[in-house]
Amino acid sequence: MQSSVLLASNGASLKPIEGVIFDLDGVVVDSEPLHRQAFIEVFEELGYGDSHGLNLADYLGGTDRAVWEDFIARHDPPESLENLMRRKQGRLIQRIETKRPLFQPIPALIHMLAQEYSLAVASGSLHAVIDAVLELDDLRSYFPVVVSSEDVPRGKPAPDIFLETADRMGLSPGAICVVEDSAAGVASGKAAGMQVIAITNSLPKEKLSKADFVVSDYEQVRRLLLEPLAVN
Repeated sequence: MQSSVLLASNGASLKPIEGVIFDLDGVVVDSEPLHRQAFIEVFEELGYGDSHGLNLADYLGGTDRAVWEDFIARHDPPESLENLMRRKQGRLIQRIETKRPLFQPIPALIHMLAQEYSLAVASGSLHAVIDAVLELDDLRSYFPVVVSSEDVPRGKPAPDIFLETADRMGLSPGAICVVEDSAAGVASGKAAGMQVIAITNSLPKEKLSKADFVVSDYEQVRRLLLEPLAVN
């Protein structure tokens, strides 16, 4: 049975676009569990394995900096923010390179979309992490524009990262569709004036309801982005 797209806007269809921006963690790569593991290991090394006091789920779609700033505010550790970020980043990159956790349909989907649209990545992750992911299956060749939370003053849910990405793509926000998996990412894309497809990889559809479309798999993403072109 063909799966159906879960519409968040009462049957609206995707408006014509010229570009697609992909979030990275939870959309291109199944890395959210790896992020959590890397944070927990560093917390444990610092002596806060059971007492770090942070609900990491609250930071979904956000930045490492936000996690560490809150950790520092709670515990005032001797290590600097920059060093804590480097420690966690190193563990995460090692896991990405070893596990290669791309979502299975992603390479083929990106290849198809690149024939029709300008593509970009806009991620809350640091550039070193983004680079490690895009090395997998040579995905980097499909993304001439890559923007990290390092490149903008405010992370998601602020619109900064998507507006910066649109500017680098040379497209107006209204000509772009974002593919996201977090509520913060959906809010960011909508605040930037873009259409948003949310995929339920990390959250249930109820928590993604502000997206234009909520889908449960990548075939639905393909249908939304490519089938209208076939009709036209």
